[in-house]
Amino acid sequence: MGNKNLQMATLGGGCFWCIEAVFNEIKGVEKIVSGYTGGTAPGKPTYREVCSGLTGHAEVVQITFDQNVISYEDLLVVFMTSHDPTTLNRQGGDTGTQYRSVIYYHDNAQKEVAMIVAKEVASYYENPIVTEISPLGTFYEAEDYHQDYYRNNTTQGYCSA
Repeated sequence: MGNKNLQMATLGGGCFWCIEAVFNEIKGVEKIVSGYTGGTAPGKPTYREVCSGLTGHAEVVQITFDQNVISYEDLLVVFMTSHDPTTLNRQGGDTGTQYRSVIYYHDNAQKEVAMIVAKEVASYYENPIVTEISPLGTFYEAEDYHQDYYRNNTTQGYCSA
């Protein structure tokens, strides 16, 4: 096995349970942590606080991936085609700013790739892409029961990955 070239991506596209379930199936993904970022409220938010819509945080997944196996660009294509990036603050029945479509970039190189991918996939959709592309601020890990949710709750049927 060769050397790993680990990078991180932080993405939000609706409920983090479903985004996590999708990326659990992607070769080259080493680790996924569900959490919150992008808010303005001070301190570490709770799930209940984020769901209130008052903190400004988005539900996101922070993905550690091996760039020797899958590129950041390819991860973003999976992301942009596994949720609806044309609906503002909504995915399916989940509504609110915490469910916004967002790519949080870790550096300027990721920002550039995100902008290119968003432009490229725009032709896949009838409506304009509304995915936010913003610098990553503080990432807060979600409560334990949100981690690896789909694999731990296969009978729930909430997500279909």
